[in-house]
Amino acid sequence: MEKTITIFGTWWCGDCSRTRRYFDKNQILYEWVDIDQDKVGEEFVISTNNGMRSVPTIVFDDDSILVEPTDAQLRLKLERV
Repeated sequence: MEKTITIFGTWWCGDCSRTRRYFDKNQILYEWVDIDQDKVGEEFVISTNNGMRSVPTIVFDDDSILVEPTDAQLRLKLERV
């Protein structure tokens, strides 16, 4: 099975919208999990971020995680993947 990038976020989060625009503009496929609608996703974000609902939390296909990255951090990470 092919692994995909998963973005955990919310629709009302500005950083989440910016991150999704970055992925869409660069034609990078991802799975979107709205943690307001998906309680398992919300629990993952909270456990990953020491009890905080920090979004976007992005899990890459190499199992690394970035939380609230800038566009520059995303660019660096995606160049390596």
